[in-house]
Amino acid sequence: MKKEAVLMKQDNPRFFPVLIKYIRVRGSALWSSIKRHKISYLFIAPFCLLFLVFYLIPVITSIGLSFTYYNILEKPSFIGWQNYINLFFADEVFLTAVKNTFLFAVITGPIGYFMALFIAWMINDLKPKVRAFLTLIFYAPTISGQAFIVWKYIFSSDSYGLANGWLMKLGIIYNAKPWFEDSKYIMPILIIVVLWMSMGTGFLSFIAGLQNVDRSLYEAGYVDGIKNRFQELWFITLPAMKEQLMFGAVMTITASFAIHDQLAALAGFPSVNYAAHTVVSHLIDYGTIRFEMGYASAIATLLFMVMILCNKLVQFLLRKVGS
Repeated sequence: MKKEAVLMKQDNPRFFPVLIKYIRVRGSALWSSIKRHKISYLFIAPFCLLFLVFYLIPVITSIGLSFTYYNILEKPSFIGWQNYINLFFADEVFLTAVKNTFLFAVITGPIGYFMALFIAWMINDLKPKVRAFLTLIFYAPTISGQAFIVWKYIFSSDSYGLANGWLMKLGIIYNAKPWFEDSKYIMPILIIVVLWMSMGTGFLSFIAGLQNVDRSLYEAGYVDGIKNRFQELWFITLPAMKEQLMFGAVMTITASFAIHDQLAALAGFPSVNYAAHTVVSHLIDYGTIRFEMGYASAIATLLFMVMILCNKLVQFLLRKVGS
């Protein structure tokens, strides 16, 4: 196997025969493993089938379509890298969407992640009923898919909106502010809304991870010199819940890069001067409105690759926690 791997790296005519042989060897080894552990493979077969049909095949299909012009009505026609070239050199709205997406991801991702972890840590030692009530309170905005509409009322552009009403009553402003009609106000408000809704599945995983930390570790830690709660958190709690930290990070990254629905409901679609236009908004525009599926597939492929890279980076950083 080592010899084959070396030959595969070399630029010579034997590359493809060696590649085919390598695939055959690996396939044979997999088939032998399936025959030896057929009961185990039988149990995971339903998940593998669902993953193959609803995840793997669509991703591969999307990558393939990204190199074509495809409008649903006609057969896909191969155009090479043209969709990607147009994205970066001819589509100014896409570059705006990339800027907005990374701004949301950089601000709401880390802040939302650490805010969820900190709140989970703060309420972890409370009485069970109090902890359950507070968990529900913080998680409630995520449970209700339309909870962000409350912010539409708060930042209504007329004098009946709560924000305008309070500011006018205090004498700070004298005319109602058009919050979602002015591009300079849209981004700060939406960041606040997204942070308010950031207590999602990752928050619940942090609560579960904190509850499952072995209490004897804390006793041993104080014997070894742990002096306060923050040392306890860094040297004992975080290393003991790496799996939950990883899960929460993946969910946070996915949510921060895939944001669209809340923004479209509040700021409109498209928003003023594309102030709330994200990569997913651009994807939905071309995929479900213009039906340029090849171009939309190129957008989806780029977003997929960026999310994979960010997840790998976070996994690398989390391995350093407590090490």
